[in-house]
Amino acid sequence: MSTKRKRYSADFKAKLVLKVLEGDKTINEIASEYEIIPKNLINWKQHFLENMSLAFDKSSVVKEYKEEIENLNKVKDELAKKVGNLTIEKDFLEGKLVSLASSKERQVLVDSKHTLSLNKQCRLLHVNKSSLYYKPTKPFSTSRDIGILDAINNIYSDFPSYGYRRIYKQLQKDGYNVGKKFVKKAMKYMGIEALYPKPNTTIPNKAHYKYEYLLKEFRNYAGQIVIDSINKVWSTDITYIKLEKGFVYLAAIIDWHSKKILSWQLSNTMDVSLVTGVLKDALVLHPKPEIFNTDQGSQYTSKAHTDILKKHNIKISMDGKGRATDNICIERFWRTIKYEEIYLNEYKNIRKLKKAIERYMNSYNSKRLHSAIDYQTPNEVYYQAVNNLVSKGVKKLHVVS
Repeated sequence: MSTKRKRYSADFKAKLVLKVLEGDKTINEIASEYEIIPKNLINWKQHFLENMSLAFDKSSVVKEYKEEIENLNKVKDELAKKVGNLTIEKDFLEGKLVSLASSKERQVLVDSKHTLSLNKQCRLLHVNKSSLYYKPTKPFSTSRDIGILDAINNIYSDFPSYGYRRIYKQLQKDGYNVGKKFVKKAMKYMGIEALYPKPNTTIPNKAHYKYEYLLKEFRNYAGQIVIDSINKVWSTDITYIKLEKGFVYLAAIIDWHSKKILSWQLSNTMDVSLVTGVLKDALVLHPKPEIFNTDQGSQYTSKAHTDILKKHNIKISMDGKGRATDNICIERFWRTIKYEEIYLNEYKNIRKLKKAIERYMNSYNSKRLHSAIDYQTPNEVYYQAVNNLVSKGVKKLHVVS
């Protein structure tokens, strides 16, 4: 019994991508609800974001297809001219093929969909027709295997953090007589793997350019980075937060001097749109910084992110490889929010988590006393400096396109 690969319509994919972009549910919750593999949702979202500009610029697509049709017509004319020569050459090559190719190689050349009958093809290629009907067994094609794959999928939908060992144990309890190796191969065949907290959210892309770390000049005698004014250095990073089902990612931008969180966003996928979105929000709400510091993650080294910084004449700074302490300001904030809010509570869905983070961010900026800024709040330090600049005639906000 053979399995057919599931195919999803464009409308179905668009519907699920919109649900992902709404950000109300995790990838795993949406995937479980619609009985699909989480990896598909991530791929569909990425494809949608890469091609959404086509909805507003159809002319380029039409032009591309016209050029393609013209090229195909040219190729067609050339092929028509060659038909006469090929007819003559065909008879010559048929004779040579039998002497040059092995029986197995000639067998591969048989085409069941060709207009020539199988009998004639076999005769021309000198292939035994009976050898065509032998087919090796496809993996996981028996009814028993398909039943086990369904059971694995159900277990994974309920417990996406399970690896092959736990799924194996659960299958044993459910009465399936399978081995660990079988479960491991089956999960690989299905394209699923255990979801668990990954401490490293920095995934570099070797093809992207890495910028120099510019904060070395601000180190004091003790090796600490000391920034003496607001909007001189901004830092950003991404951290993960575990929900009841799956994970979400929190990105934030902090002003190094005042410790104020300038903007933040929550997303169920860790992609370029998350970091560009939080950067654009910060630039709309606040004057631009002189230096913007990040790690060497592929999201931050991407062209989409660096182009925004270059457009606003902001110097780009990146941590050294494996040096999380180079971005210590935002790293300390992650520790603060996790110990004061996230680790103390459980969140069943993204909506409740978003409300909780919003409350915390407001409290952190406006009420929480910070020892590094002489027990003032980040808002007090930041806006006092802004007001001083305004009183001296410095423009408060820059123009952001």
